[in-house]
Amino acid sequence: MTEHRRLKQRVRARMARTGESYTTARRHVLARSARDEAPAPPPGLVYDRFGTDQHHDASLVRNALGAEAPDEAVVAGLAGGIGFMYFVFAYEGTPPLLTLVAQHHPEPWAPAALTRLGVPFTEEHSARPRWDRVRAALDAGRPVLCTVDRSRLPWHGLEPGPGADPYTVAVAGYDGDTLYVDDESAAPHRIGTEEFGAAWSAHRKGRHAMLVPTGPPTGVPDVAGALATTAAHLTGPVLGNRFDVNFGLSGMAKLAAQLRDTRTKTGWERRFGAPVPFFHGMRRLYECLEVEYTAPGATRPLYADFLAGQGRSEAAELVAESGRGWERLAALAAGTAADLGEYTEVCERRMALLMAGGDAAGEEIRALGAEAERLAAGSEVPGREERRALFDEMAVLVEECADRERRAVAAF
Repeated sequence: MTEHRRLKQRVRARMARTGESYTTARRHVLARSARDEAPAPPPGLVYDRFGTDQHHDASLVRNALGAEAPDEAVVAGLAGGIGFMYFVFAYEGTPPLLTLVAQHHPEPWAPAALTRLGVPFTEEHSARPRWDRVRAALDAGRPVLCTVDRSRLPWHGLEPGPGADPYTVAVAGYDGDTLYVDDESAAPHRIGTEEFGAAWSAHRKGRHAMLVPTGPPTGVPDVAGALATTAAHLTGPVLGNRFDVNFGLSGMAKLAAQLRDTRTKTGWERRFGAPVPFFHGMRRLYECLEVEYTAPGATRPLYADFLAGQGRSEAAELVAESGRGWERLAALAAGTAADLGEYTEVCERRMALLMAGGDAAGEEIRALGAEAERLAAGSEVPGREERRALFDEMAVLVEECADRERRAVAAF
């Protein structure tokens, strides 16, 4: 707990120095601390910088491209930057599952970033793990980006899931049947080919997908194409079918409307009013805006840095303001699902272990996840009037963020 207090002091000092929000400053401090304390990587790896700063996939691509790679904000911006997808899935016997993706979606992140950076690469799928091709790429000094089921990587401390969500990691070297994998932590993870192969096989849609950068960037980064893609996917259509209402600015409007809806079964009052659904909804809202498939603040602060670097100062300020709004929404969700201090402290400790704990931290990470769930499950659900005020406040925040992003797109 003493170390955790010191972490908070360092975060607040960075906030005062940079003007960053708490969540953004926290991720920078965690990343720097993890990197400073990480042991030297073993010899023979194809690169030597590991771990996530703000955004998992952007950091992964940056790491894989080596010392000459652009910074994380540029990689994130060129990959498509921000987006919005909102769904609530209902399954028999389980609470409603809120799914919100705040980064650019659904275009695969790493291929988009490499394409707009002008980095040549190969991409392939196979019916079985092709360890010969993985080793051949590594022997040639090229990292291998693989799509896996995250729940089957032991350092995440998760129960094995259905393998529905794609998750990218990079293999940076091997020693016999041991692989060295870049994923969140500032030190590479050691894992056997059999165990990694199970995670690689479990993501059914991307089974054994591997992407290999094959050379340095050629030409000028396609900033105009990246901005056009972000604008198009915020304003829509994205998929060209009936689900487009769930994407971009339209998806934000749908979320705000359902937060206010007190009558129909799709409104949050009926979907998330009971204790168990309320807890799950609030926890998922926090995680989707701050942790999963995003950078802090729904990826908006990171994207604002990209826009500022491209001379789009008006759009950058609007996106930064929107990020602060999404951060307030996430804080409302966390603070309502459980005591804000204790719950988020547990979440922060779990994140710090993911970034610095190494291979031995899986069980402690699992225990902290269970503790976060216990805290939230034991929290008191607000009464109907308080809940109504909360959902209305959240709807206002969503609408304010949407308005800023609509004006930002016009300023691209």
